[in-house]
Amino acid sequence: MSKKGVLLINLGTPNSPSTKDVRVYLTEFLNDPYVIDINWFARTLLVNLIIVPFRAPKSAKIYQKLWTKNGSPLLYYSQEVQKKLQAELVDSYGIHLAMRYQYPSMDNVIAEMEKENYDELTIIPLYPQYATSSTKTSIEKAKKLLKKWKKQPTVRFVEHFYDNTSFIDTIIEQAKQFTLTDYDHVLFSYHGLPIRQLHKVHPGKTCEELNCKTEINEQNKYCYQAQCYETTRLIVKKLNLKKSDYSVGFQSRLDDKWVKPYADKLVKQLAEAGKKKLLVFSPAFVADCLETTIEISDEYQGIFIENGGEKLQLVPSLNDHPKWIATLKALILTN
Repeated sequence: MSKKGVLLINLGTPNSPSTKDVRVYLTEFLNDPYVIDINWFARTLLVNLIIVPFRAPKSAKIYQKLWTKNGSPLLYYSQEVQKKLQAELVDSYGIHLAMRYQYPSMDNVIAEMEKENYDELTIIPLYPQYATSSTKTSIEKAKKLLKKWKKQPTVRFVEHFYDNTSFIDTIIEQAKQFTLTDYDHVLFSYHGLPIRQLHKVHPGKTCEELNCKTEINEQNKYCYQAQCYETTRLIVKKLNLKKSDYSVGFQSRLDDKWVKPYADKLVKQLAEAGKKKLLVFSPAFVADCLETTIEISDEYQGIFIENGGEKLQLVPSLNDHPKWIATLKALILTN
């Protein structure tokens, strides 16, 4: 009988909110050529001499606000998902968890997995939408480490699941905590990316030329922006929202060459337009983290109130919701 294993990969988190640990995390993360995709020398200077020394102390203070009695929410929920998924699949699959950056490291986890002598592996980067700076870097790292195995298993990669019906239904389930009619507008906020990274998956064609905001087609099917807008369409269809009821934005930008519209600008504009209550979804994240708990719930709430709004409510990420566990189980069992 074939022995089967599963590797769940999430982005990563510092080991603690101390400046030292945040510095270590940022150094590993930002030196990844898939994350900052410029030439090696320029990236090395930019990251190690400019970004990390100045950003680490500021980021550490933000991580201190994020940290809970369970530590990092992203690591905690990822570990809970691993445990609950293992309980669901019992002895038929071995469920493993690694982070692309920091602990538990892909190097150590994949080395330990070799000892299990698996015949088949399913590897799931926990990013609903495909992007080179998240999905591809995780897959390429896994491939590199798996090449070291003496016995090569059959490997299946789940490259995205933004259009998985059960994934969408879990988001809808989380939204049931709130009454939609209590809110003046709904914002879908996705993590931003540099425009050049979007265009790398459809070279020679821009997102405008390929209608990435309005459709998924053969040429843009791996475009992050196209997948984000399709995710939104699938959710709003289930929520019965009209086009005037919602907006799509992108957060966490570093400069003005990132995909627009910017979510923080939309929050400001919506407040100035007289919207008093705003419901925000973050469908690019499967676990609450810095970008959801702090950037949206805290920083965006501040922007909203400063400009005339009253209440900005974040819909929680999937975290360890039972339907999310069921979604992953189905993804694993679908060959």
